[in-house]
Amino acid sequence: MGAMRGSRGAEEVASEPPPLRAAVTLSGALMLVGLVVNAVQRGIFHPSGEEDHHEAIFAEYAASQGWVATHFAEFILVLVALAGLLVLCNALRPGTPCLALLATGAVIATGAVWAVLQAVDGVTLKQAVDAWATASGPDKAALFADAEAIRWAEWGLQSYFRLLLGMAFLLLGVATVVSRVIPRWLGVLLLLGGLLSLLVGFSVGYEGLESTVQDALVIAFQLVVLAFAVGLLAVGLRMRPPSSREAGP
Repeated sequence: MGAMRGSRGAEEVASEPPPLRAAVTLSGALMLVGLVVNAVQRGIFHPSGEEDHHEAIFAEYAASQGWVATHFAEFILVLVALAGLLVLCNALRPGTPCLALLATGAVIATGAVWAVLQAVDGVTLKQAVDAWATASGPDKAALFADAEAIRWAEWGLQSYFRLLLGMAFLLLGVATVVSRVIPRWLGVLLLLGGLLSLLVGFSVGYEGLESTVQDALVIAFQLVVLAFAVGLLAVGLRMRPPSSREAGP
């Protein structure tokens, strides 16, 4: 019986969630690093222009030597940020198990769609525009049509990625507000970010990759998510370690 109690105790310890302070700090750090480093590398290496003026932007993509590399980097860095959300889901699990589980599923689904999106944008589209740029005669028009079809598939994936990310943020925001494990204002930021992401997803689905309204929504979304990541990291760093809470005055 003593051995059974010892085994049960070991199982309970193994199933306990990680200390809250470490989880919140790690979550904020992963999100901040993933978002900031990705924004920097995109600003340096990713070609920019009129995204929906296909002939002009395809020429820029074809001339880019670092297209595949920058999309590999973007793929990894956004997954790092999503990993931060998963850590937060786990930290909120004791207080809101159902909401945390639903949020975890939404984050994982978002990561899966993100992987497909980057494969289409970072590899498939690049091969298509390279083939179009070097072609001549009647083949050039056919290859341009192929590249446009791939671009439209990218629109669809980008739209659903934004929608899934928005749902993940909304679920995590509700879990944060309900659980009260971390300050409620962080949950409000998540809810706001989720609504903005949903609006961007609908805009991409109906209008493509650029519009005046969409540009404003994307900037607002990025600022909200940055504020959340910085706030979450600050909250985690300011939390008292478990030992100091137990020791008391």
